[in-house]
Amino acid sequence: MVLAAGRGERLRPLTDRLPKPLVPVNDQPLIVHHLNKLAAAEFDRIIINLGWLGEQIPPALAQWLDTPALSDLEVIYSQEPPGALETAGGIRHALEYFEDEPFALISSDVMSDFDYRNLHKHTLAGLGHLILVDNPPHHPAGDFSLLGDRVLSKEAAGDGRPGLTYAGFGLFSPSLFRSLPPGHRRLRPVLDQAIDRQALSGEHFGGRWLDIGTAERLASAQAQTW
Repeated sequence: MVLAAGRGERLRPLTDRLPKPLVPVNDQPLIVHHLNKLAAAEFDRIIINLGWLGEQIPPALAQWLDTPALSDLEVIYSQEPPGALETAGGIRHALEYFEDEPFALISSDVMSDFDYRNLHKHTLAGLGHLILVDNPPHHPAGDFSLLGDRVLSKEAAGDGRPGLTYAGFGLFSPSLFRSLPPGHRRLRPVLDQAIDRQALSGEHFGGRWLDIGTAERLASAQAQTW
């Protein structure tokens, strides 16, 4: 599932007229970078949730999905009701399109050189597997920590273990979301509950990674080759 429903508030006024997933980086929309990587990693069925200006996304992607690199992808759009459902709410809303197998979750507003084959090949032992990165300057405290391959909350890890930031992609079991009531729901509380059950694994990724959250970081992404 590729997350594409967000408002992109910090990229306004650009995102007043263009959904954030269609913002170009190196002559390709952000979301197309992810679709190319997913296709190369042999994923073949992609669910994309639609929210803010989401009606622009299917026609914009149609030309890319006709290219040889993406022509084998089956793309399913999950239209969300007016108002943000947030990440977990959007996943819960789209569960009718899911099979019972683990699925990769990809935020369309990050760029990295992480190989999505690592998600495709990973055997999920618990409810989720998070990819974590070093804390960027705009998020110095981080989100979680690691003990071996087990994800801990920062509080449980204590002061002696460095915090890490969720990269915006990972592997999840649909069962993590099936019991959630429909509606607006953030991902972090769902992850925290899984951590309390010792049901989240993770790994540290040390390669290039950038959260496209501001005009400055967008400019940095556009100045690099991905």
